[in-house]
Amino acid sequence: MDKLIFTAVSGAERTLRAQQVRANNLANADTPGFRANIELASVQALAGYGYDDVHLSRTEADTISTRAGTVRETGRALDVALAGNGYLAVDYDGGEAYTRAGAIDIDATGALSVNGRPLLGEGGPIVLPPNTAVDIAPDGTISVMPEGATLTQVVDRLRLVSGAGADLTKNEAGLIVSRNGDPLQADQNVTVRSRALEGSNVSAVEEMVAVMSLNRSFEMQMKMFKASDSMNESGNRLLGA
Repeated sequence: MDKLIFTAVSGAERTLRAQQVRANNLANADTPGFRANIELASVQALAGYGYDDVHLSRTEADTISTRAGTVRETGRALDVALAGNGYLAVDYDGGEAYTRAGAIDIDATGALSVNGRPLLGEGGPIVLPPNTAVDIAPDGTISVMPEGATLTQVVDRLRLVSGAGADLTKNEAGLIVSRNGDPLQADQNVTVRSRALEGSNVSAVEEMVAVMSLNRSFEMQMKMFKASDSMNESGNRLLGA
């Protein structure tokens, strides 16, 4: 009877975690460059005498969906959309993290950033000199037209990396990182599309269907828990008789 309680509680905990993940996906359905989270769980044996045949659900770090989002033209020179499983590298507490958000900002000093995080190039954080025009090539090369000049000048190249969805997760800031904590390797095959942005890859319909299914699973697990409690009470009455 106790085994049933452990199983029901473990399943309910995993279901609640999955509901949180799906709710966060829905909340970011309109966030440019957002990659949907996919909850992961594994089987864990319960240690202890008499519980050798009890296996519980253990929540793992989420992975991400690598399905492409819809790309729309913006006409803005500092907007980029990435092809395939490519990611932009940004500075995160002195290390690297990655994002698909391609709305690049520039401050008064010429420093480039994405959502407040310094954008990294092959030479570190990218800073543009005073210029009258900016162009980002498909391979990530950034060129500018310096003030008073007639020829363009190459400044840096975006640090473009790639990674399989199963090897990636998100940190507390919502940025993509490798599951093992190591920096991702630069990928010369990653290309960008300038003057365009990729939308979220969340499917609102799929997420809503998943939430409804999870709600039904949670209700069933609560019924199992109540049934186990009722069985325990019946057993206690028999022992006390």
